[in-house]
Order: sequence, then C-alpha cells, then structure tokens
Amino acid sequence: MELPVKAPASGGQKTSYTIETKKLSYKLCSKFDEFNWICCGETPRGVPKFILRDVSCAARPGEITAIAGPSGAGKTTLLEILAGKISSCKVSGQVLVNSQPMKEKHFRRISGYVTQDDSLFPSLTVKETLLYSALLRLPGGKKEAANRVRRLLKELGLEHIADSRIGEGSNWGISGGERRRVSIGVDLVHDPAVVFIDEPTSGLDSASALHVSTLLKSMVVNQGKTIVLTIHQPGFRILELFDRLILLSNGYVVHDGSLHSLEERLKFSGHRIPLHVNVLEFSIDAIESLEMQNSVFITNECSHETRNEGGHTMRTPNFNNHQEKPLCYPNSILGEVLILGQRFCSNIFRTKQLFATRVVQALVAGLILGTIYLNVGKKTGQVALQTRIGFFAFSLTFLLSSTTEGLPIFLQERRILTRETSRGAYRVSSYVLSNTLIFLPFLLMVALLYSTPVYWLVGLRRAIDGFLYFSLVVWMVILMSNSFVACFSALVPNFIMGTSVISGLMGSFFLFSGYFISKNKIPSYWIFMHYLSLFKYPFECFLINEYGGEQGNMRCLEYDKGECKLYGSGFLRQRGLKDSRKWSNLAVMLGFIIGYRVLCFVILWFRCSRRR
Repeated sequence: MELPVKAPASGGQKTSYTIETKKLSYKLCSKFDEFNWICCGETPRGVPKFILRDVSCAARPGEITAIAGPSGAGKTTLLEILAGKISSCKVSGQVLVNSQPMKEKHFRRISGYVTQDDSLFPSLTVKETLLYSALLRLPGGKKEAANRVRRLLKELGLEHIADSRIGEGSNWGISGGERRRVSIGVDLVHDPAVVFIDEPTSGLDSASALHVSTLLKSMVVNQGKTIVLTIHQPGFRILELFDRLILLSNGYVVHDGSLHSLEERLKFSGHRIPLHVNVLEFSIDAIESLEMQNSVFITNECSHETRNEGGHTMRTPNFNNHQEKPLCYPNSILGEVLILGQRFCSNIFRTKQLFATRVVQALVAGLILGTIYLNVGKKTGQVALQTRIGFFAFSLTFLLSSTTEGLPIFLQERRILTRETSRGAYRVSSYVLSNTLIFLPFLLMVALLYSTPVYWLVGLRRAIDGFLYFSLVVWMVILMSNSFVACFSALVPNFIMGTSVISGLMGSFFLFSGYFISKNKIPSYWIFMHYLSLFKYPFECFLINEYGGEQGNMRCLEYDKGECKLYGSGFLRQRGLKDSRKWSNLAVMLGFIIGYRVLCFVILWFRCSRRR
C-alpha cells in the first residue's frame, strides 16, 4: 500500500530523542510492603510478582516501535515506564533519554501520551477540543493556537468534522476512528518529538485501524518523530508500517528488532509460517520456542547512534541539561482560569443535566411547592406554624439533594483533569478556581428561579428585604451542596460509591439538623454532627428571616380566646435562636463553601501529584 506521505524538505533542524532501557525490571508489591520499604527500609516479605524482567530495548527517532505480546506480557507497563508515567525510583535498571537518565516531569512535557480510553468532553466539537488543548499548552496566544489547530485538523484528516460534537454513548457523534484521531490530536497540539500510544487500534474496524496507523507512519516519515505504541493483533498491512518490534512474554523481551529479523528467527527455529497468518500472530503462538532460543540466539538491533534519514538533519541535545530548567506553565494563572472558564461554560450550557434540566427543575419545583403550600404563610395557629416549618425543611432537602446529579460530570472532568495536569497543561488551583467562579452566576440563576415563585405563592413575609435574604440563603445552600459534591467527587473512586457516600451524609445532616431532634436531646457524643450539618444553618436562617426582627415582636403566630398566645420573637426564643445569627449563619455557610472547595483542591492536587 502506498502511503500518503512525502519526505520533508532538507535542512530543517529538528530535535530527536532516543529512549532506551537497560536491564529494566519492575515488580508489584502490596501497599503494606511499599510502606515498610519507604518508612522502615525493610525488605518486602513474600515472593514479589515481576511484571518486567531484564528488559533492554530502544526506540529511535524516525521509527514506529511497536510493543507486542500476549495478554499480561507487560506491554502497557513498559510503555508507561518509557513515557515516564511510572517513576524510575520504582524500577530497577536504567531508563535513558539520549543516553542521559530520564527525569520524568520534564520528559512528560515534551512528549505526548495517548491512553487506550478516549477521555474527551462529549459536548465539545472536534475543533473546540483541539483548540482548548492548544490554548492550554501553547504560550503564543489564541492566534497561534488557532493556526496550530488548523494545520492539525488537516494533518489528521478531520477537517470535514471540525464542527461536529464528539458525542458519547447513544448520543450522536463522531465515529470511533475519528474519536481516536481526536485523542491523538489532543496530545499533538504542542508538537511533541516523542509520542506514546496505548492500543491505537483497539475497538476499531480494520479500515479505521489502518487509517490511524497510516497517520502515525506519515508523522514518522514527515516529521521524524519517535513513536512507541502497544499493539495486540494487527493485520498484515498495519504490521508492515512498523519499523521495530519489541515482543514480550511473561515480562521478558524475546525479540527486539525488525519484522524481517523476527521472521528469520522463526525459520531458523524450524517453524514454517502459514500463508494466511502474519508473522506476529504466528510468533505469539510460538512464543515458547522463541523464549528457549533467546538464551542462545540473541538478536538485538539496539544502538546508541542517532541516524540521519530522508533529509532530516537531527540534533541530539544533552537531555540532562535540558531538564535542569525550572518547570513553567504556558499560561499565567489568570490565563488558565479564563480558558478553563470558557470550556466550563460550553460544557454547562450544552449538558442537559447541568443546564436545561436544572433550570426547568428549579422553576417547576418552585411553582409546585408554591401551589401545595399556597398562602400558608398568612395563616395562624399551631398547624399553620408546623406547616411552614415543614415547608422550610422540605425546601432544604430538595435544594441539597438536587445537586448530586452533577456527580458523573465531576467524575468525568476528574479523569480529564488528571491527564491534562500530568502533562503540565495547567495548575490544579486554576481548575478549582475557574470551576467555582463559573458556577456562581449559574447557581444564582437557579436560586432565583426557585425562590421567586415559591416565596410569594407560599405567602412568606411580605417585604422585599425578606425575599432578597431568602434568595441569598437559597443561593448559599445550592453553592454549599455543589461544593460538597465537588469535594467528594474528587475523593470517591466511582459513581456508585459517590452516590452512597453523598446520600448517606446528606441523610445524617438532615437527622442532626435540629428539625427531628432538638439540640438539647442529641447525645453529647453526636453533638458535633449538629454543628457540621449543612441543614442546621440555612434552616435557622429561614426561621429568623420569617419570625425575627422588629416585625417578629408584632407578628402573632397563635391566638387563644382572642389574645395572642405566641409572637414570632417568642417562637425564636423557644428554639434558642437570636436575630444576630441571621448573618453569622451566613458566614458559617460561606466557610463551608470555601472549606469544601479547599478540601477539593487538596484531594485533586494529591491525586494529580501522584501521577506526575
């Protein structure tokens, strides 16, 4: 098959990178053994499970190096070590870049790593996905990013779907092969000299797999990149595109060289390859004989020389000196917040769960509750008083529980966050700050849509300051709930665990809020839950707003034989509430919002730092 590639013009100077491993071994140990080794210097007990053993191989510029082998051979582990995703301190042996020891943080910034699963925002278009990635990773501003995206769309063959949304699941979107090319493009926006790809053809049909593989070959020929990928069972035409093949079995390298040399080894071993079976597929079936032969017959084409090919003029920098430069981000914190904020806005307005559904839900809930509790605020008597208290309690239950629907969105963003921050695209603090700022006006709109109909229909205190304070409390409640969900979405491993934890804690907060059990009757060893409850403070604010102040001294709640038996101020005294708590409770709620956001930042920073 003739490739749609051409040789580059001579004279263009490019930086090339050769990645090597020497006697590399990697083993799994339990968390307990790892803790003992780090803290006490003790040797791990038991027999360790080796994933890789004495692996020596190389990936050179201008070549596609494919790592192959049966399942469990250690392909992805070797790829992650070569890409610097697994720290060199956790492996024995050497990982070298241009004959210098690899420094993972710097190397990850000049390379690209495409994971097997495509972590993309389904609501963004192909062009927007690449543009936001370029804005975050290129320092030249929007004009340079737009030019880079324009060239990349043409290079990846994605111009005809540039304005199509990525889509997900049953939602209409681009095809699997196109998604794979978009994922590759996200890691090519900063034009890395080295690209690592885990299973680039996984889940694709033969035509799409060949298209992706041909695209990678064109990058090697035209740009002299070093491309390393893992592959499972490629077809004939895809296999012919690979320059070097590393064949693994049980963590050992049984072949490191060209496809032709692998075929010669099989023939030398007495194997006869059937006509309709490709060399790699047959070699995996005959892997045991290759392992036996490997002890006496060694074919290793690795060399430390950098080759000139097809007009490329390569220069091999001292990688150690390159890495001594301090780490810096392409954009300032303000620039990162603005770019991420634009992306958040696009996602919110296009995600039905976060925008349309939430807006309609707030408005409809306000109207329905308003008609259920119609004019109850104007009535007097014990029953009317309990009904109003029940309305406040139910409103808080609705407001605090309705934000859990954003949990899957937060979990999806977390996967993308850890991937992007590991590449040095932006700071975790910028993500948390932009997320908070974007949700402020959106949740204010939701609060007003709920408060406006329900406040006047229920017939609460007829004063504009009372309505504004009620709306402010509702806004703070929604912000508290949003921050709470964001915090625990950073902590929990999956959606099921997140739903269980958040629902359980919300139920506990409601139980200890003082509505079911008064503060005086809560056992002393559970009293801390009363003060941690997200229900307690807004519930008290609603009561003080309705029955406190000067109007509380004149508002009669219960009559007995024509005389007022209970005033609003007296009701507050019965519950141990003071007018001064009207604003101090708001300060506590603000503290919860900031506290959960800070805790969210700490958890995300810890998660991301472990992947760096």
